[in-house]
Amino acid sequence: MSAPAASVSQPSALNPQPVLLEVKDLRVHFPLDEGLVRAVDGVSYSLARGRTLGIVGESGCGKSVTAQAVLRITPKPGQVVGGEILFHQRPGETLDLAQLPPDGRRIRAIRGKEIAYISQEPMAALSPVHTIGHMIVERIQLHLGLDKTAARDHAVDTLARVGMPRPSQLIDRYPHQLSGGQRQRAVIAMALSCRPSLLIADEPTTALDVTTEAQILELMKELQRDFGMAIQFITHNLGVIAEMADEVVVMYLGKEVEYAPVDELFFNPKHPYTRALLRSIPRLGRKSRERLESIRGTVPDPYSIPRGCAFHPRCPFYKPGVCDDPQLVQVGERHWARCARTDEIGVVA
Repeated sequence: MSAPAASVSQPSALNPQPVLLEVKDLRVHFPLDEGLVRAVDGVSYSLARGRTLGIVGESGCGKSVTAQAVLRITPKPGQVVGGEILFHQRPGETLDLAQLPPDGRRIRAIRGKEIAYISQEPMAALSPVHTIGHMIVERIQLHLGLDKTAARDHAVDTLARVGMPRPSQLIDRYPHQLSGGQRQRAVIAMALSCRPSLLIADEPTTALDVTTEAQILELMKELQRDFGMAIQFITHNLGVIAEMADEVVVMYLGKEVEYAPVDELFFNPKHPYTRALLRSIPRLGRKSRERLESIRGTVPDPYSIPRGCAFHPRCPFYKPGVCDDPQLVQVGERHWARCARTDEIGVVA
């Protein structure tokens, strides 16, 4: 791997396929009584059609707020204060979602139809007083214009596609009458009922046991192949990233600190934070009583983010005067990192 090149402001797509979504220098702020929280502070990435982009980082790093900004559902008082969210709906037709009013007709037509969302807690996404069939049929009628009978048939077919047992019967069940895995399949069916070109999945398997999680991840990959959709997969689980992602954005305190193809990220990490995350996960070959490494310190208070490199209070490579203003630099053909000492950081042993 070559030494860091000149700093770049916008990583290009990591593959030659047509780009579906480009996020450029996105900034989302929350003006609160306690101070200003820069939840997303200049994030840039791109996602090609049919590909999966993983976004990973500790809690509070801005992963979910980034997804909410794309959908224009940032909770108040949060607001997009800068940057572009370019959605390439069709060849030659590009829309900057950041410029659309959150409650406007244009974004409501896109949200749910062309860009779908799976939240990390299915019970929060499902109405307890409506059947899953009612919720899916309502979305299909709204976005596809089918009559109620045709919409119900389409909903049953979609439930069958996501592996729901006895879909013609369970379509009339309420969320509390379903198991955790069935509720998650119902949420996925609702998200995919209109065949979106982009699916944003925010920790979609967090509350599931490992067997059900594996089934859901395999299901998502199968549906991606069938529908040709792109997936933006948000998680803190690097094992899931290894399984699902083609490219990965590592975030820390509202910034992307590394951006690379998944294999390159795992075998040649160039940012100390990425390196620390990888060292903190269980690995085959470790001795049974060997303690896992942890990242020293804690995530700083969002009201008082350290100057210069935000990771420097926790970084073993920190050098005063060198790490004061790290920029996103290209460290390889398809690899970027926000660090001033990437040439001194070796691979994970």
